Amino acid sequence: MVDAQIPTREPTDEEITKQTEIIVGELIGRKGALIPILQTLQELFGYLPETALKRTGELMKISYSEVAGVVSFYKYFSIVPRGKYLIRVCLGTSCYVRGGKEVLESLKNNLGIDIDETTEDRLFSLKVGRCFGACGLAPVIMINDDIYRRVKPSKVGEILQSYRVQEDTDD
Repeated sequence: MVDAQIPTREPTDEEITKQTEIIVGELIGRKGALIPILQTLQELFGYLPETALKRTGELMKISYSEVAGVVSFYKYFSIVPRGKYLIRVCLGTSCYVRGGKEVLESLKNNLGIDIDETTEDRLFSLKVGRCFGACGLAPVIMINDDIYRRVKPSKVGEILQSYRVQEDTDD
């Protein structure tokens, strides 16, 4: 698998094509290769560029519409750039009743984005989920694989800051 490093700049079509050819070449012989190819491409680019989808179809000898259909069917896949940190807010019944909507509003205000958007610096993307299986600890948010329980809207800025500080120390 590819190291999931979100690029700091948008790759060129030539770079996308070259990387797509390498990944498809490595995985094409496997049964059901399309989904692992798409997963790997998304890990590499942070989303699935149209250029990659078209080249994947050409190399696999399947139509672009078939590739795009798979991408649109699975919520995991994204055709818009995602941030390095994917924030998902649970709005299942327990989380909603216990303040999930207020946590979501606080995240939107702190990030300056809406649901299904990404910050300009491509650090954060915001999504909504329906149940993360932690109803007794509601409201819950997930940032990539990190789970935050009993989140208060007043603590959202502090949580986000810990990721921003982490980015500053990684540079």
